[in-house]
Amino acid sequence: MYYSNIKKWDIADGAGVRVTIFVSGCTNCCPGCFQPETWDFHYGRPYTDETKEEILKALDADYIQGLTLLGGEPMEPENQKVLVELLKEMRKRLPGKDVWCYTGFTYETDLRRGGAKYCDVTGELLGLLDVLVDGRYIQEKRNLMLAFRGSENQRVIDMKETLKRGETVLSPWHF
Repeated sequence: MYYSNIKKWDIADGAGVRVTIFVSGCTNCCPGCFQPETWDFHYGRPYTDETKEEILKALDADYIQGLTLLGGEPMEPENQKVLVELLKEMRKRLPGKDVWCYTGFTYETDLRRGGAKYCDVTGELLGLLDVLVDGRYIQEKRNLMLAFRGSENQRVIDMKETLKRGETVLSPWHF
């Protein structure tokens, strides 16, 4: 996996102060995307064990609420396989931190068993998330008044409740 950037103090991409990793690679290629350079799966730098340690060290600060996965596209199967390992280690070392993930794919159609981006680690990865912001960015539905999303079709999903109930539950951050 490659990544384009790591922000160690992000307040725009989830609740509280966060560490954010922008992974590379995206097949959605949404018109109006704010980072089209990250569509290329080899854009930026290779993700290494040193990268993982850098992220975990940044997350260890008391004022950091959690980690946000952005892209590119974190839910591309190539990226899921690396990110699930990062999140497992994070949950082990820093159990009090939360995880947000932004995806242009839709939970019900793309990320569940049989979906276009479902792979052998998708279920595990979804189980490690607290919040999933899903749906393609649609330029015609852009709304700057929305918290934590760019277009009106996107949803802020409470993944813990969604998996517990077996139905999509919107997060209080959605409203």
